[in-house]
Amino acid sequence: MKSSSKRVHLRQSQLITTFGPGAMVDLPTRSVIIGGLDLWHMRERGSWQAIQEPRALSILEKVLSENGRLKEGAHLSLRSPPVDWGRQTFGEPPGIEAKIFPAWFVTRDAADVGGGARRRRLVRWRDLNPKGGRADFTGDDGKRTPVTPIRFVAGCKKGHIQDVDWSFAVHGAGKKCTEALWLEERGTSGDPRSTRIVCGCGSALSLHDAQAPGRFGKCRGARPWLDGREPEGCTEDLRFLTRTATNAYFPQVLTVISLPSAEDELTRLVEAHLSILARAADPAGIGMARSFNDAVRAALEGYSDDDVFARVQQLQAVQRQNLEKAPKVAEFELLASDLPVIGANTPDSKLFAETLPRGAWGGEDPRLAPIASVVAVHRLREVACLYGFTRFEAAPTSIDGDLEELYLAVEGAALASELEWLPAIEQLGEGIFLRFDEAALTDWLARDEVKHRVADLSAGYQGWRAHQPQADRLRFPNGPYYMMHAFSHALMNEIALECGYPSTALKERIYPLYDEAGGGRFGLLIYTATAGSQGTLGGLLAVLPRLSSIINAALDKLALCSSDPICAEHRPPSQTDERALAGAACHSCLLVAETSCEQRNLYLDRALVVPSIAVEGAALFEQR
Repeated sequence: MKSSSKRVHLRQSQLITTFGPGAMVDLPTRSVIIGGLDLWHMRERGSWQAIQEPRALSILEKVLSENGRLKEGAHLSLRSPPVDWGRQTFGEPPGIEAKIFPAWFVTRDAADVGGGARRRRLVRWRDLNPKGGRADFTGDDGKRTPVTPIRFVAGCKKGHIQDVDWSFAVHGAGKKCTEALWLEERGTSGDPRSTRIVCGCGSALSLHDAQAPGRFGKCRGARPWLDGREPEGCTEDLRFLTRTATNAYFPQVLTVISLPSAEDELTRLVEAHLSILARAADPAGIGMARSFNDAVRAALEGYSDDDVFARVQQLQAVQRQNLEKAPKVAEFELLASDLPVIGANTPDSKLFAETLPRGAWGGEDPRLAPIASVVAVHRLREVACLYGFTRFEAAPTSIDGDLEELYLAVEGAALASELEWLPAIEQLGEGIFLRFDEAALTDWLARDEVKHRVADLSAGYQGWRAHQPQADRLRFPNGPYYMMHAFSHALMNEIALECGYPSTALKERIYPLYDEAGGGRFGLLIYTATAGSQGTLGGLLAVLPRLSSIINAALDKLALCSSDPICAEHRPPSQTDERALAGAACHSCLLVAETSCEQRNLYLDRALVVPSIAVEGAALFEQR
């Protein structure tokens, strides 16, 4: 909000996910849309921090530049959202400007017009009383009544959004009317047919008819979160959108787990200031960086320019090697390396993990033979970066770490008129990594029952994809992903009962890495990560001595769902919506908070994990 307005406080993580640029936020008397990066006020020293994550930057620079969102040759940086520390400032304090949206309001007091119908006056923002913060409207009878923002707006699949031209929608093209508009409601069912926009001239439009294709005309590329419209315009049809609905805003977030590259103190210091030091073309450039940056000079005191420059080149070479691999591939190869110690056990390390002996977690249980190894991740660093958003439909997210999904995902809306940086947050945490035995999964996939079940899931997926206009570049996740994803959700729910963290604090990261022969390597990371050090207090790792009993309890619970037989007998090919993307999975057994799931609760099937009452021979884990 502007400095003259009341300031509303949001957490930094909310600005990367739920309430990023282009998202609508409900306030007591109005609704606002969060401003784009052009409207983020971050000039005050210390109001934001640079976040170093070269892998994320390189991926996004490549994809966004090839998509046309980033100018050719331009480079991005990552910054944390601004924080207002409450210090006295002479200019605009740190914060994010938000704009009033929508500009249509309805009065709260309803007038009974007979027949069980109630009407409320429809008014614009400019017609509200300027005194008192435009929180009420003075009617024709001189009575002041409070108002609330209208629930309905118009948008398109490219992310553009605008107020509905209600006069055009009610009367049609070519007819102008100056009579008052009203929101009329009948009954309490919420049926769109029972809610109408009524004009004083007698014309009316039900919300059911408002959802007809083309009713609102063509999109004009409106971007109220930025100054101005889409430069190239827009030819999409406007669609009816409820501003508080879950499909009004889907953030596009790239998440990576930082990999260790620091072998000594100098490497760690150089890595912390790499965004500045990487600009140096020779040792003299390092000297210039020291001269103009106090933080760099203090950090590198005692090291020569030649040594620092050599370490910069070494780090860049390591990063280029990592960048040749998709994020999940590089992460999996490190965590599944079977090294006794991964990373360094230092306070500032990005990753510290240990591969556990099988007896340390109860792996002698024959039922758990498909799990090849367990890694205790004592410390990890997660970087989440917002690079766009969509409306109506969520953009696909990467399943196996490839970038194809990212190329499709960036077709969403832009965060800034001219992109120079992206908002990101870094969070520290701990986790448990499980690697599945490749030979066990190969034998499992060879079973006829598994092939039949995977074919059923694939048929549902293909039926869903046929109704998606841009789904030709999407790929079927395959059986191992469905299995690991369902296993992950069951395990998260069970761990939450033991570790002290709520289930909403746990997250998953699944690694299905397929090879050309159809086999692959498979792993699963369950972790928690928060700002500060709260995510590394050890509650998650404390369950490791009891991990085998926790896994067995999770598997036993999956065998029978309280919604069976409906849940177990669900057939994906019988659906065309997103329900076609899941097998035996529902709110009673597998669905978790969407903040914990990397795929919005899609691609789940417990029949591939344990035998169900409908499918017995397709499970990876035996019934106990």
